[in-house]
Amino acid sequence: MVSTPQHWRNRRQRTRVPVLVTAAVAVAGTVLAASMVVATPALAQTPWLTVSEDGYASFAVPTDYVQSNLGEVSQLVVEGNFGPSSSWAELGLTRRGSAWSATIGPLGPGSYTYELTADDTKTIKDPTNPTRVTSQPTWSTFFVSGDSARLLADVPAGRGGTVDVLRYHSGGAAERSATVWTPPGYAAGRGRPYPVLYLQAGEGGGHADWVELGRAKQILDNLFLRGAMEPMVVVMGDGGGADHRAELAALMRAARLGYHISPDPARQALAGTSSGGSQVLRLVLAHPGDFAYVGSFAGLVSDTPGRVDPRAVNRATKLLRLYTGNVTDPAYNPTYRLMRTLDRAGVRYEFDGVNPDVGHTWKAWQEDLIDFVPRLFRPVRDHGPSRGHSSLDREFRLPPTGTTPTPWLTRQANGDTFVTFETSTAYSTAQHVTVWGNWAPGGSWLRIPTTRHGDRWRVTLGPLDPWFYYQKFIVDRVSVKDTSNPTSVTTEPTWSTFLVPGKAARLLTNVPEGRGGTLGKLTYDSAVVGQQRTAYVWTPPGYQPDRATPYPVFYLQHGGGQNYTDWVEMGRAKQILDNQYLRGDIEPMVVVMGNGNVPNFTAELLENLDPAVRAAYNVSTDPAQRALAGLSMGGGQTYQVLRTHPGQFAYIGTFSAGFGGASGVDVAAVNEGTELLRVYTGDVTDFVYPAVLATLATFDALGIEYEFAGVTTGPHGWDVWQKNLIDFAPRLFKHDQR
Repeated sequence: MVSTPQHWRNRRQRTRVPVLVTAAVAVAGTVLAASMVVATPALAQTPWLTVSEDGYASFAVPTDYVQSNLGEVSQLVVEGNFGPSSSWAELGLTRRGSAWSATIGPLGPGSYTYELTADDTKTIKDPTNPTRVTSQPTWSTFFVSGDSARLLADVPAGRGGTVDVLRYHSGGAAERSATVWTPPGYAAGRGRPYPVLYLQAGEGGGHADWVELGRAKQILDNLFLRGAMEPMVVVMGDGGGADHRAELAALMRAARLGYHISPDPARQALAGTSSGGSQVLRLVLAHPGDFAYVGSFAGLVSDTPGRVDPRAVNRATKLLRLYTGNVTDPAYNPTYRLMRTLDRAGVRYEFDGVNPDVGHTWKAWQEDLIDFVPRLFRPVRDHGPSRGHSSLDREFRLPPTGTTPTPWLTRQANGDTFVTFETSTAYSTAQHVTVWGNWAPGGSWLRIPTTRHGDRWRVTLGPLDPWFYYQKFIVDRVSVKDTSNPTSVTTEPTWSTFLVPGKAARLLTNVPEGRGGTLGKLTYDSAVVGQQRTAYVWTPPGYQPDRATPYPVFYLQHGGGQNYTDWVEMGRAKQILDNQYLRGDIEPMVVVMGNGNVPNFTAELLENLDPAVRAAYNVSTDPAQRALAGLSMGGGQTYQVLRTHPGQFAYIGTFSAGFGGASGVDVAAVNEGTELLRVYTGDVTDFVYPAVLATLATFDALGIEYEFAGVTTGPHGWDVWQKNLIDFAPRLFKHDQR
């Protein structure tokens, strides 16, 4: 079984620093309106979180608040359900001036949960966010609207149902609570009692979780207003307890005293999440007859409790429906085993299919509730899986720890790819291990917590889209290399890389052996730095050093902190060029990837590198057959060459770079000598995004002719720059650009 960190389980031991919250007044035997008020310290009035309409979440945590509450810290992260399959992940914040900050997005529509953790051990709530999660005092929530989450959105004021808190006693003097939703127009005196659904929380959760995390009120309100459900009362309990059946019986008694609900089993439904789903299954299979409708949302039961009477279960149960997330869900394998057990026993059930996009999370259980409620207390024609869900034909099995190199890629029947990471035994005494990589939206970086397996740490994550990924481990806040992954990145010694194959990654994939271009190294003397330097040079398949017509030449530059190796090791330039050439997308050309780490790049390029290339390769000296592009620092260097030597390169491309001031620019020479000036940028997560927008404004003011490629979704990172190269290279040396 896959072990995946859950929202309220497997949490490391740490100091929690919760914000004070007001407690609801408990009055035994009465129904109280839910009270959710947060006391906000005077020090933190400006919101730490802002969410744009297009789903970008920006965090800015004041450094003075952190220091005054937590002392000096070396690391601050936002933990939340931002990872693949909505898994729990860590977003690293960067300390800049008066705030720790970061932006992530675009996040898909839905609900999100987060908290802030310093140095892996000190966790605090965002005091500027008034939302609360009763069972987890340091959590806050926010919502990203969109069509796919329309059933999770608030309905117009006054049109939804009512949420109350029911206080009752269970087992002597013990007081318990439940959250109760009643439908719009609920009438306590109507002739026929309402049917009732009892929803149970998972281990470590509470009765308020279904409202605060599951958005049950919004789901029920929307389903009711659409006519997609029967009018019913929904009672959300804590679950748990040594005797779950007795606890549930006490809750049902209290609910019948407080609400006009039916005691008829045919008008009663029961469902639960995770361990709550397990309790539901065991109760119904061992004691059929109390509930006609039963749902297990990722219940962790793999067998039947004792002797099961299948005829009694089938006779008393109109609906037994099972749900599970993908292979990252700990319920995945138990659900498979349970279904086989039920099949052998002759117990009738329905299976919603494997939800391919989510794991053991509230996003999955929200979707389960949306599917389950419309099936209650009325005839339903469709008894199959939800649209897009897949079958569950076998268990998900990984090799035993320590038996195979990782990352281990597993491709599912529907094409989804999951990847498993595992450390060596060197970190057996570590306290906190995450795997960092570019699997956040747009290729941003997230840290996924791993769990201990003996003397190693392991995690499975996904599904990952087809693309090129890079990763490292962070062990007790120290970056370390995945020694099981033999790939290397020269300028980032702790990084490793891997490719998830698929249609979207076809241009980043190796071409068949012998069909690609040749990647060679050129060593030359640099007068700028007084030593020999190296460049990578790609020549197209069939390159002819004696061809009558010299080849066009394209100089492609790296960014700050990088060198000539990065476009090959990280940018996948060889794969991109090989594939584009074989597809006929690019002109035959020579591509030179030089080392831009020099005090005077323009001199290095024009006086040292370019002459060396012309001496070693059959390339043109005609400016119309020459191109120059670079990313970040290399883009700035490209702009400098354009400023000082307009017309030397007819094709200019800049990836995530700013032009600078408007003075000293010969606009006429730039426009006359440049066939194509194309500007690229990442989205708002790219820190040079404002500089690129300022560049466009400068060009407009000066009258410089250019093309803006639009915003490439993603940060200041390789996912963006690979896509920029893929777009830019086919535009070179073709004279129909304008």
